[in-house]
Amino acid sequence: MSREPAGENKPRLSRRALLTSAGAGGAGLAIGALAHAGLREAANSRAAANVVDFYGTHQAGITTAAQDRMHIAVFDVITEDRAKLIALLAQWTAAIAAMTQGRQIGSEDPASGSYDAPPADTGEAMDLDAANLSVTVGFGRSLFLTEADEPRFALAGKLPEALITLPHFSGDQIEAQRSGGDIVVQACADDPQVAVHAIRNLSRLGFGTVQVRWSQIGFGRTAKTTKAQATPRNLFGFKDGTANLLADDQDLLNQHVWVGADSTDQPWMVGGSYMVTRRIRMQIETWDRSALREQENVVGRVKSTGAPLSGGEEFSAPDFTMAGSAGPVIPVDSHVAVLHPSNHQGVQMLRRGFNYTDGSDVLGRLDAGLFFIAFVIDARTHFVPLQTAMSTNDAMSEYLRNTSSGLYAVLPGISEGQYLGQQLFES
Repeated sequence: MSREPAGENKPRLSRRALLTSAGAGGAGLAIGALAHAGLREAANSRAAANVVDFYGTHQAGITTAAQDRMHIAVFDVITEDRAKLIALLAQWTAAIAAMTQGRQIGSEDPASGSYDAPPADTGEAMDLDAANLSVTVGFGRSLFLTEADEPRFALAGKLPEALITLPHFSGDQIEAQRSGGDIVVQACADDPQVAVHAIRNLSRLGFGTVQVRWSQIGFGRTAKTTKAQATPRNLFGFKDGTANLLADDQDLLNQHVWVGADSTDQPWMVGGSYMVTRRIRMQIETWDRSALREQENVVGRVKSTGAPLSGGEEFSAPDFTMAGSAGPVIPVDSHVAVLHPSNHQGVQMLRRGFNYTDGSDVLGRLDAGLFFIAFVIDARTHFVPLQTAMSTNDAMSEYLRNTSSGLYAVLPGISEGQYLGQQLFES
């Protein structure tokens, strides 16, 4: 026995019956139309709220006011077809532009498509506003070269010199399955469901072209990126990011974050940046059993206020020469002393990290810590020396285990009508 497709077995009205119904129930139809218009207007209003601009000279999600939630995913490209990769980047661009506006992918109503095909959007953000969603995309070194150093996707000669393989640092316990990868996508929002929705839908669009290599969900920003934001605390309970670069410091951003024509061998990178990612597991139980004096000496700051141990308030300049009863008031191996810009030729980073927790391990210890994200103009000068110093001289290293590592060339921003990566693929 044949069966009609779902949605096509409803009784049909004749034209005369339809007209009669319209005449008799016109008021009801009018009310229904007004109600539908009202719902549409409300949906549009939600979409317009809490929106971060997608287009611009630089990608959003770098100097954007740091949001509360993060879902980052790194993809491996599983096709060798250049045209297919470019087509996906164009698809992703359109999808990101829609989602950052608080709109769904494709139809405004994910439940209104064909009953015989998957909806164009997964739908879990359908009743939510944009929640300040930003999506930031970058390319890893492996997108340009195979493991045998053979060019991929006809990108010979396009690999930036600054896109290095990060070295192994002292104490690293890097897990390969959590590191590297061809394309990084960072989705940040003030609603976790909005951030997860973005990664989920980009992953779905990429089926057959890319596959997820690793991902991480973060909560509670561990840095501020604007003067208007308060300094947050990390899982050690200390204020984190007091001396972070801010969106308000345009001259410093040009010096330390944005790639310029005079700071790159690749013109397609102008307006971009480099993203460093590190999954840093904190030894929570050990830290929690440490005395307050020990904790403050390790950090170099007062736990309650965030002020340097040399005195003042949170934003007071630390005095590394101030003497105490047993050496400098701020220990030379404290986190503040080891990484302060004055000890690294003034080098600074723009940090956008998040706390994370992934349950407990088999010994009952909390698998939690900091998912470190930093944007720099060149990791060779702005990250590697600092991480080397931290891994060898910083007392805090005793309480940390780095389990993931990545470096990505963050693409420049684009204008409407362009696609992410167009500067690379069409240069």
